[in-house]
Parts: sequence; structure tokens; C-alpha cells
Amino acid sequence: MKPLNIHAFMHVPYEGLGCIEQWINEKKHALTYTKFYDNDKLPALSEIDWLIVMGGPMGVYDEAKYAWLSEEKLFIKQAIESGKTVLGICLGSQLIAEVLGAKVYPNKQKEIGWFDLQVTEEGKSQSLLNDFENSFPVFHWHGDTFDLPAGSINLFQSAVTKHQGFLIQEKVLGLQFHFEVTAKTLSEMVENGMTELIESETVQSASDILLQTAHIEENNRKMFQILEQLEKVQ
Repeated sequence: MKPLNIHAFMHVPYEGLGCIEQWINEKKHALTYTKFYDNDKLPALSEIDWLIVMGGPMGVYDEAKYAWLSEEKLFIKQAIESGKTVLGICLGSQLIAEVLGAKVYPNKQKEIGWFDLQVTEEGKSQSLLNDFENSFPVFHWHGDTFDLPAGSINLFQSAVTKHQGFLIQEKVLGLQFHFEVTAKTLSEMVENGMTELIESETVQSASDILLQTAHIEENNRKMFQILEQLEKVQ
């Protein structure tokens, strides 16, 4: 297979690709970025094969504060309509949901920390999730949630969040949680998000989060499996 041109949207410097960058490098795919916090320009759509949209503390509805959100949303929609593989993580999944006409809104509770995720009955039939356990811990950091876009398959849910991931026609994937975190990116997220870590039933302390790095290896393995499956339908 020829190398892919993979382009990543980053909204803040501390929510990077994590283990996804490792996979891209090992596969010898090309990786470019638009870092909105550095006022980078968007690429030409014709020059990319995949678009990966990462997370950030802003909401999809914060266009008045972040003027680039309007331009970003239009690009994401055009990428989907032109048949690109599009992967959105956390805010990225919310942006995909919104541009496809689904509602994004504050969840009843924030979900921050290592909490169990369940594969839905629909998700169990998807080759993307072959051999995934029915339930396993993943890292969450979100206050908003979304309704499912039309034509999507609901893949995951948690006790707090009914819609944790969706797939559309095998090429558009939204993940509300963070399979991609490494020890480094996890530490950076905690360091930059301390004000949100007000302990509750669904929000863990910084120390609790950082003590559970043993989950990272398995989470990254699942991320790699998903990327391999997306690569097959390229």
C-alpha cells in the first residue's frame, strides 16, 4: 500500500496525537498539521487522504471565541463528503457529529478519568472492534455529549454517556474518549486541566488519574487495531 497523507487538526498544544503518531511513523505515512492555536492555514483537501481531528477544552458552539471553528467545520464536512477517512477524538468527534446535523450539548455530568466503557450490541458486529472485550477501562475527559448523526452506528457507551463513539460507512469514526493517550500526553492533559478536576463520582483526582497508567498499553493496542482497520478500507 502506498503511504497515506494524514493531516491532523490540533486545537491546543497539550492534546496531541499520542500513540497515533507512533503508528503513523511506523507505517511510514506522511503527517502534517494544522495547529489552530498557532494560526496555521488549512491544507488543500486534494492533498490529504485522512483527516484526524483532535480534542480541546473549547466547545463546538464557541465560534465567537474561536473564529477558526467555522472554517474548521466546513473543512471537516467537505472532507467527509469527498470520501476521506475522518477520525475525530473528543472535541473532534463532537465536531463531526455537529457538521453531520447532530446536536452537541452539555452532558448531565462531566466524565474525567479512567472509567469503564461498554461495546454496544451494534458495535459487537463491527470488524473495527474484532476481539474487543464487552467492557474495559478507558480515559475520558469531556463535559459535552452528542446525539448520533444520521446513518451512524453507535459503537460504545458508558454509565454516564450513552453515545461514546460512532461509525459511518466504515470511513468516518468519532470517539468521545482517549484510546490514544500516552504517559506523556496524559500528564500534559492533567497539568493543563487541573481546574476541572473537582472530585466527584464521575471526576477523578489528578493523582488517581496518573496512578492508572497501567491501562495505557491496552488502550493503545486498541487504537492501533482501529487504525489498521481504517487503513484496510482506504
